[in-house]
Amino acid sequence: MMAQYLTMRRSLPDDVLLFYRLGDFYEMFFEDAKNASSILNVALTKRNDIPMCGVPHHAAQGYIAKLIQGGMRVAIAEQTSTPEPGKIVEREIAQIISAGTVDDMSLLDDTRHNYLAAVYQAGKSIGLACADHSTGEFTVAEFPNKDALKDALQRLAPKELIIPDDQINTFGHLPGCLPYDGYAFITDQARYALCDHFKVQSLRGFGCDDLTAAISAAGAILHYLSFQLRRSCDHLRTLSVRQDGGHVLIDASSQRNLDLVDSPTGRPHSLLGALDRTATPMGARKLRDWILHPLRDLTALNARQEVIAAFLAEPFLLGQCRESLKGIRDIERTTSRLSQNSGNARDLLSLLTSLLKIPDLQSHLVALAEHLPGSDFHAELESKLHSFPELTELLKKALSDEPPANTRDGGIIRDGFNAELDELRSASSSGKQWLAELQESERKRTGIDTLKIKFNNVFGYFLEVTKAKVDMVPDDYQRKQTMANAERYITPELKEMENKILGADERAKQLEYEEFIKLRQAVADEIDQLQQCADALATLDVLIGLAELAQLHQHTRPQLDESRDLEITNGRHPVLEQTLVDEKFVPNDTEMDANSSRVILITGPNMAGKSTYIRQVALITLMAQIGAYVPAEKARIGLVDRIFCRVGASDDLTSGQSTFMVEMNETSLIINNATANSLVILDEIGRGTATFDGLSIAWSVAEHLHDAIQSRTLFATHYHELTDLSRSKEAVENYNVAVREWNDDIIFLRKILPGTADKSYGIQVARLAGLPPAIIDRAKDILSHLEMNSTRPEAKGKPKAKNTKNKSLPEADSPQMDLFS
Repeated sequence: MMAQYLTMRRSLPDDVLLFYRLGDFYEMFFEDAKNASSILNVALTKRNDIPMCGVPHHAAQGYIAKLIQGGMRVAIAEQTSTPEPGKIVEREIAQIISAGTVDDMSLLDDTRHNYLAAVYQAGKSIGLACADHSTGEFTVAEFPNKDALKDALQRLAPKELIIPDDQINTFGHLPGCLPYDGYAFITDQARYALCDHFKVQSLRGFGCDDLTAAISAAGAILHYLSFQLRRSCDHLRTLSVRQDGGHVLIDASSQRNLDLVDSPTGRPHSLLGALDRTATPMGARKLRDWILHPLRDLTALNARQEVIAAFLAEPFLLGQCRESLKGIRDIERTTSRLSQNSGNARDLLSLLTSLLKIPDLQSHLVALAEHLPGSDFHAELESKLHSFPELTELLKKALSDEPPANTRDGGIIRDGFNAELDELRSASSSGKQWLAELQESERKRTGIDTLKIKFNNVFGYFLEVTKAKVDMVPDDYQRKQTMANAERYITPELKEMENKILGADERAKQLEYEEFIKLRQAVADEIDQLQQCADALATLDVLIGLAELAQLHQHTRPQLDESRDLEITNGRHPVLEQTLVDEKFVPNDTEMDANSSRVILITGPNMAGKSTYIRQVALITLMAQIGAYVPAEKARIGLVDRIFCRVGASDDLTSGQSTFMVEMNETSLIINNATANSLVILDEIGRGTATFDGLSIAWSVAEHLHDAIQSRTLFATHYHELTDLSRSKEAVENYNVAVREWNDDIIFLRKILPGTADKSYGIQVARLAGLPPAIIDRAKDILSHLEMNSTRPEAKGKPKAKNTKNKSLPEADSPQMDLFS
C-alpha cells in the first residue's frame, strides 16, 4: 500500500497535499502529514516511524477548505475497486483542488466569481485570461502596460494566478502568483490547444485571433486545468474578449476609495451592498461585474433602463417575477459540477427545482413585452430563457423527493421509473420482512426474548444472544463470534437469505448509480443552453433588483447623452441614504457644464460633508452607467470614459512609500490618464506635505485639469486660497458646505451652496472631538495671533506669506508651547 502511495505522491508537485483514501478516512503521510496537521489542528501520529494524520471522509470538505484557505492545493486519491482480502485496493487521483478551481458550493462565495487567471507578456502587450471553473466563464483581454493589468486584476480578484516560470522577474510581484511551465504559454502550443478544445479551425470566431499574448495566457489555463489539476474542461464552451474600450475604466485605488464592492466597515456600506437586491447567486455575481465594469454604450444602457421602466410600470409583474426568482438556485455552478462528473443527485434536484420556475418567468416576460415594443434586448432575454420541457419531465419522473448526498447509497431513483430496480427493491424489502419474522419466530422457539438479528460488514447477518441466555441456545446455531456481553451465531437458513438480500441490495444500488449517470449525462448534453439560460436569468435578476430598489428609494431614470455635462437635482448618496441612522440625509444639486463649470472647488470644515458630496456624484454617475436608476429628483449625465477618485491619506509600508508619496502617485496616475470625458474626484490634494508646498501642488493640478485635460473635476480642499482660481479661469466655480455657528459651536447643514467658506472651523471641530477646554482656549489664542501676522496668497496664483520672524506669540501656559515663539 505504501509503495502505491509513494508512486502516486511522486507524480504530484511538491506543494500539493495528497488526501489518500483508506476506508473511512483520508490519510496523509511524511511531510504532507506534518504540514497538514498544523493547519488542520489534527493529531500527528506515527506508524513504523512514518508520520501520518487523517480526517474522516464524510467531513473532508471542511478540512479541504481550511487547507485551501491556508494557500495549499489538495489532490484527492479515491478507491476505485471493492476491497477484497489479500488484494491491494486500486486507487487513482480523482482531482486536484486549488483556490481557483474549487467546485464544492459549500466552499464558494455565492456572490462573487472564483477566478483562475493567467498572465503572459508578448512584446509590449500583456495578455490576461480568466476562467471561473465553477461556472464555465472563460475570458481574455490584453493591456498596454502593467498598471492597466493591475487595475483589471483588482476588479476581477482572482483566487489563483499562474505566470510563466521564465517571466518571474516581470510578474513575480503580483499577489498570489504561481510560476508554471513556460511551455504551456508558447503561443503556437496555446493556440493549438484552444482550437482543439473548442473544435474550431481558428479563434477568429471568438474575436481574439490577433491577441497573441491573451491566447498564450488562455492556453496555459487549459493546460494547467487539464494536465496539472486533472480537471475536466468540457463545460468551458466559449471564449469571450473583455473590451476595455466599451467600459468605464476605474483604477484600483479609485475602486477602493469609492467602496464599490467592499468597504472597511463591511459589505452593507459598499455600493454593491446598497444596490444588491438580487434573488439568485447568479444575479449577485452579475451585479458585481456590472459595478466593476460600467458601460459606455448608450444603446445598451438605454435598453437596460427600458426594462427597469417596464417593471416599474407593472408592479404586479415585478412582484411575480421576484417570487419566481426566489426559487431558482445556482444553475451556473450546478450544471458545471454535473458536467464535470462531480455533482450528485441533490444537484439534479436543485436543477429541477430551478427549471420548474422558468415557464412562469417566460409568461411574465411575454406580458412585459407590451411596454417594450421592438426591444432587441428584451427579445434576446426571451430567446435565451429556455424551459427544457423534456429534461424537466425526465428529472421529475426519475428523482426521488429526498435523494442522498452519496451517489452510491441508493435512494436516488423514484419507485416506478425502472421496472428492474423495482423488482430488486421488492426482493430486498421482502427479505428484510422475512428477517423480522424470523427474529420473532426464533424468540418463540428458543424462549430467548432478547434475541436479535443484526448486521455488520464483516459477518453479514447474525443472531445475537446475551451471555445470560447462552445456555438456551439450540444445537442448530453455529457460533461465529464471542463478545464481552454476548455471543453471535449464524444458521444456514439465515446465510441463504442474506445472499438474496445483499445481492438484491448491491444490484439495486448499482442499477440506481447507472441511472444517475444517465441523468447527469442528459444535463451535460444541454449545457450550452443551460449556460445561456443562467446568463439570462442573472441579467433579469439584476434588472428586477434595480427596479425594486428604484421603487423602494424613489430613484429616478437619468437622461444619458454624449455631452460633457453633468446635472443632478437633489442627488443623494446611494449608500448613506440607506445606512444613515442619526440624521436624515440632505440632498444636493450638481451642475457641471463643459464650458462654464467643469471644475468645481468645494471648501468647508471637516465633517461638514465635502467628501460625501463628491463621492456621491461619482457613485450616481457610475450607477447611471450600469443602466440603473439613480437617487436623485432629476439627472442628466454625459457619459464618462473613466472615473478617478483620490481621497484619504495613508502610507504604504510594504513598498516604503510615505503618505505624501502615495498621494502623489495616485495624482500622477490621474494626470497621465484622464481625458476630457473623464470624471475626476479629488479630496485634499497636497495636505501630506508642508502647507505652501501642498498648496502650490494643488493649485498647479487644478490648473492643469482645467486648462490641459479639461475633464469634469470636483475638488474638495481646505486651501481657501485655491478659490481665487475662479477669477482667472473661466470654467472654475466655487462652492462651499453650509454651516451655522451657535453659542461657540457649529451646526453642519450638509448643504452645498455657491461661494467660498469664510473660515475652516477647525477649532470647533476639535471641540466636537473632545479635546480638553484648556487646549481649545490656547488654540484660539494662537490662531488669533497667526491670523494677525499672516496674509493669504494673492489672487494671481503664487502663494506667499509675510515674514513673521520677529513676531512672537502670546506666552504659553505650558512650556511645550514655547515651540511657537
